[in-house]
Amino acid sequence: MAVPRFRAYQGWPLFANSFRPFFLLGSIQAALAIMVWLPVFHGELSLTSAFAPRDWHVHEMLYGFLPAVITGFLFTAIPNWTGRLPIQGTPLMLLVLAWLAGRLAVTLSAETGWAFALVVDASFLTLVAAAAAREILAGRNWRNLPVVGLILLLLAGNITFHLEAHVNGAADYAIRIGIGVVVLLISLIGGRIIPSFTRNWLVRENPGRLPVPFGRFDMVVIGVTALALVCWIVGPSSEITGALMAVAGVLHLARLSRWAGDRTLRERLLVILHVGYAFVPFGFLLHAAAAFTSLPSSGGIHAWMAGAAGTMTLAVMTRASLGHTGQALTASPATQGIYAAVIVAALARICAVVLPAHSDVLLHIAAFGWAVAFFGFAVAFGPLLVGSRRRALAIRRAAA
Repeated sequence: MAVPRFRAYQGWPLFANSFRPFFLLGSIQAALAIMVWLPVFHGELSLTSAFAPRDWHVHEMLYGFLPAVITGFLFTAIPNWTGRLPIQGTPLMLLVLAWLAGRLAVTLSAETGWAFALVVDASFLTLVAAAAAREILAGRNWRNLPVVGLILLLLAGNITFHLEAHVNGAADYAIRIGIGVVVLLISLIGGRIIPSFTRNWLVRENPGRLPVPFGRFDMVVIGVTALALVCWIVGPSSEITGALMAVAGVLHLARLSRWAGDRTLRERLLVILHVGYAFVPFGFLLHAAAAFTSLPSSGGIHAWMAGAAGTMTLAVMTRASLGHTGQALTASPATQGIYAAVIVAALARICAVVLPAHSDVLLHIAAFGWAVAFFGFAVAFGPLLVGSRRRALAIRRAAA
């Protein structure tokens, strides 16, 4: 691994590191979007978006909130991969403004026009992909180029979303493309950081059985995952897709069992990573069940999005925010409350599909839990993200 370089930054600390603005704004947007969506779903509020209400909700989760968190993580990790200087200051501010402009353009697209919204919204992921490719290529970090490929696929899915929604009135293929990319990203990145973080902690705190490092088995799992997701994008309800989903789910369960998560119960920052990843095989198995029974496929979709994506993003955001602001890598009561809220939200949202007779109550529980989790992150970690590392260290000393 390359040795990252650093440079002093004299401006507003919010733009000193990419994780600061994108984690903070992404968490606020995730909570606000759900608070808006529930009254829209019940017909109590109307939107000024050219998208149908369901498509606006899906788009702002899939192509709004998640790309912000992915960007914050990606441009924090790239200096560690390449040894190059981080993106900060004005270039970072321009990326943030491009993301914010996309959120406004999509939400007001009934007034500004769908084509304008497409161009503005797509500009963000275009800039992210270009900047990431430049840094990785300049650092000759070839092994991480597939991440850029996945960003480009997410960009293609976003463009397709706008076009499909305009032509057909609803986006279906583009939704599955975006979800497929997110599941692959979690499988690829989670499969590297979860066993790595777990190994480091176990060696220091609980010697014994260690996680199996990334190897050929993981490559097989990712290959089967990609095949199953491609089949799902093309034919979501076919029996072939269902069979591949079942195989992928079992393989991901086997993969998770190799990471010694049961030995990390004393460290909540690690446990939540394993719990979050467990929603990946859960989603595959729910999709397999949907292919052979009357169970709606939305159960599997929400296992992946509310469960895996929601929990993993909070796990990564809390850990990275603590580590990069000089805090101890341990979960405070507030952080554990955030984790509990997002797990409750995910389980309630899945149960709303499985138990339709109780769906209204469960949807409200899910929305409330999600909002508590992401607003909770903004409140608990906002002072660290907008302040300086020196201030963070002072907070840490005062807490001790």
